[in-house]
Amino acid sequence: MKKYDLIVIGGGAGLFVAEAAINVGLKCAIIEEYKLGGTCLTRGCIPTKIMVATADLIREAERANRVGLSFEKPVISWKRISDRLWGQINLSEKVADKLNSLDNVDYYNGTGSFIDEKTLKILLKDNEEVIIESETIVIASGVRTFIPNIEGLLGSDFITSETFFSDKYPDKPWESMVILGAGAIGAEFTHIFSSLGTKVSLVEMQDRILPLEEESISDLAKTVFESKGINVYTGYKAVKVSEEGGIKAVTLESVKDGSVIEVKGHALFISSGMKSNTDKLNIENSGVLTDERGYVITDKYLKTNKDHIYALGDINGKFQFRHKANYEAEIIINNVINKNENIRTASYDSVPWAIFTYPQIAHAGKTEREIREIHDEYYVGIKKYSQVAAGIALGYEREEYDEGFVKVIVSKENKLLGVHIAGPYASVLIQPFVYLMNSKASCIREKDETCFTELGIICPDLGSYNTVQEAMVIHPSLGELTAWAFNKLELKTK
Repeated sequence: MKKYDLIVIGGGAGLFVAEAAINVGLKCAIIEEYKLGGTCLTRGCIPTKIMVATADLIREAERANRVGLSFEKPVISWKRISDRLWGQINLSEKVADKLNSLDNVDYYNGTGSFIDEKTLKILLKDNEEVIIESETIVIASGVRTFIPNIEGLLGSDFITSETFFSDKYPDKPWESMVILGAGAIGAEFTHIFSSLGTKVSLVEMQDRILPLEEESISDLAKTVFESKGINVYTGYKAVKVSEEGGIKAVTLESVKDGSVIEVKGHALFISSGMKSNTDKLNIENSGVLTDERGYVITDKYLKTNKDHIYALGDINGKFQFRHKANYEAEIIINNVINKNENIRTASYDSVPWAIFTYPQIAHAGKTEREIREIHDEYYVGIKKYSQVAAGIALGYEREEYDEGFVKVIVSKENKLLGVHIAGPYASVLIQPFVYLMNSKASCIREKDETCFTELGIICPDLGSYNTVQEAMVIHPSLGELTAWAFNKLELKTK
């Protein structure tokens, strides 16, 4: 049995922890079931954004007449798109080669499971078993698509985001497809394939698509989708799947009244949520506690109930984004690997995210619905793209069906509580607000090394929008769109 200073389960953001450990001379083991790089590199954000870039250009060309241009229908090279996509995914092989060339790290391509709190068994791809142990373990094994219990589904040839970027990758875009689940993944694949000419039917059991977003953003996204010929079904659950002649038929039942309809497609894509991978780890053997959904419970230091076991990324169930996982990896590196005296803690008050659909969507902080539950009074400001010169230059006019907007929500004390954007460059426009919101958690070190964490007393403007209002904004730019939203603030009450 091999002994290590550190075992990392999962080759996504966990790689950052392993790299830091290697750099300080620790002997490490990395266990990865699939490919190194995690979901983001191999079957998530990076390959999908390569496809999104193509889809965005197609959609922008379709609306070019608004600014005085017209284009012929684009000629799509699926091979070129695929080559670019797989070129990125296959970078995982270079990462593996690099790890295998190092002396103080062992890379195990297989499935690891706990024997006890310090010992793991690894079933390698060639079915060989290896037993390893360590005094420090980081769990970063992620999640996988949740497969709902639908009659006939398991006997059908369905697709998930994992299998799409594997053996189910198509030779060309499908003629038609049904997507079950209208969260971020479902919405992005809807955007991608509908732009490529696939007839898409998007199904969501809740009463609106993108249910974690503002209601007004969900409504805008649905309107734009339907304008592109996408069939959107909200408030329906799939109850049966059948297949004949290569066509998948999905029976949908209304959540509201039980009525039944049927949708069909050449492909059936499941994006109905995620499932924790702790069931593959035999986590109970480690003594590590999980919640009712199977996610590892961690404290503010990313530590589990076992002092030597930490967890980061999707496996802890908190905001399942790669940037959040990277942030957590930095905290573990600081506290556990480098053992810095300045101990860092995890804060999730201003976690941002973007959904790269059409329109593009970005989100930081809380929604108005969430804020209404904890604040009796607050202010909301909304600014539309057509209300600034840069938006007009992009071809947006008042009251158009696809007109995007910025929505800001602040407390009576001028603190930013939430920012929500739908429209071009949303993922870029949101970022300055993330910095502003995060400043509430900042810490100043005086010469005597005293740390003041309650900076609201010392610097009352931290986390407020005062800084935005007092700054110059480039004109004409979309910076005016976000900055001037604060000029539209209106008082809201419960």
